[in-house]
Amino acid sequence: MNPSLSRRTALQAAGATALATGLAGLTAPAARAGDDNSPPKLVTYPRPAAMPTNATFKVRVRSAPDGDWQTLDIWRPQLEEVNPTTGSGKVYNTSMVYFDFQGTVEIEVTYLKGGTTKARVRPDALGISPELLGDTLRFTLDAPKDVVVQINDEIFDCLHVITNHVERQPPSADDPDVLYFGPGVHTVTGGVLTVPSGKTVHLAGGAVLTAQVYFKNVEKACLKGHGILYANPGGAILCEGSTNIRIEDVIILNPAGYAGTFGESHNVHVRKARSFSSKGNGDGFDVFSSTGVLFDGCFMRNSDDCFAIYAHRWNYYGDTRDITIQNCTLWADVAHPVNVGTHGNTDAPETIENLVLRNLDILDHREPQMGYQGCIALNPGDSNLIRNVRIEDVRIEDFRRGQVIHLRVMYNTKYNTSVGRGIEDVYVKNLTYTGTHANPSLLLGYDADHAIRNVTFENLVINGTVVADSMKKPKWYQTTDAVQWFANEHVLNLRFLTTAEAEAAAR
Repeated sequence: MNPSLSRRTALQAAGATALATGLAGLTAPAARAGDDNSPPKLVTYPRPAAMPTNATFKVRVRSAPDGDWQTLDIWRPQLEEVNPTTGSGKVYNTSMVYFDFQGTVEIEVTYLKGGTTKARVRPDALGISPELLGDTLRFTLDAPKDVVVQINDEIFDCLHVITNHVERQPPSADDPDVLYFGPGVHTVTGGVLTVPSGKTVHLAGGAVLTAQVYFKNVEKACLKGHGILYANPGGAILCEGSTNIRIEDVIILNPAGYAGTFGESHNVHVRKARSFSSKGNGDGFDVFSSTGVLFDGCFMRNSDDCFAIYAHRWNYYGDTRDITIQNCTLWADVAHPVNVGTHGNTDAPETIENLVLRNLDILDHREPQMGYQGCIALNPGDSNLIRNVRIEDVRIEDFRRGQVIHLRVMYNTKYNTSVGRGIEDVYVKNLTYTGTHANPSLLLGYDADHAIRNVTFENLVINGTVVADSMKKPKWYQTTDAVQWFANEHVLNLRFLTTAEAEAAAR
């Protein structure tokens, strides 16, 4: 694409067709923002008429304490639940709203089906206790956060509230380095938007792009904005062989594939991206043979792994290292919130190393198959070695079905051509689980030559109990017995410490 193209000609060249336009959804403060050059306190966006909606909730928002109420358009993500008897998946409609703000906002949610007996705003760690007035509830946010509102413990027919900071300096539509998509629904010829080096794809609030965004052998390119990627063929984002890529703030709804695939790429930062999926193989973000990848502040609700970290698969080859997932909220309706290690290269073994999982809220995990359980699963196959993993400050709420953590050196003949080489040097600090539905967590080395070595849990808290080797228990018990976990004889140097014991050992 010619870098000198204007916004209009760039969209025409891409074959974009706007089905709905306008900024009717901007709040009055936003409309007046240009008068005094001050940013608006609250910005809402219209849902194009062509986009499906849901009729379970009415949602209003205002700047606290006494701004004008703005009614939000309801979007319709879709979610999936697998039938463990037939293997078929049932698709459910759910609800989402999104807006931008600064300062504090008050949110009012009315449950239009009626019969409200209780309401919950998650993650629980935020400590939000809504005021419940019949079928209407109110709560405040003092900073942008992504939350789920559940009425009467509904799993699927709930409300997802997605919020951003107000954009202070959005890209100009006439910037030659910007591929700009304004409010409305846009298509691209061939269903793929290929991004050149040095270019930014900007999805303005209220924009909907139905194409896959493709970074192929490029550098210093970006996808950002408060718009939506919708029903994207082949997945929403594909990044291959690229360096210095940034993805910020976008919402991904119902892609036909992964929300994002990152293969043989380097220095990729994904900040505050959100993903909802319902189709088979509906992973969130998957990494293959890449280095220096950061996921920060993402909200993921997927019908397969929310995050999957692998080495070789398909045409991607090489080690995977220096991967960080932090400040994220994860909900896996199928499979794992975090899965590491399945795919690799038996002919030229690879290593997955230097992983950091930090400050995560895991809201749900539902997986009937024992071999695919684990809110966090380290499962090397295909001669992969997983090493140097740091897991810290992870809060796991009660989930429907699965395990808290699953460490297994495996040979899964469906996907693998060899057993994994092993797992080494895993440190888990401040992991908490509160609930009653977890199956026993499993820590399984394959054999003496394919073992798990050097795993430490510091301040593991299960239903309020700190699990430590020093805890009171019969002398013939393993520490894992105290919480009904199991580690086999091929797990070497497994330790459970209190924080005080860890600090003393460090001294």
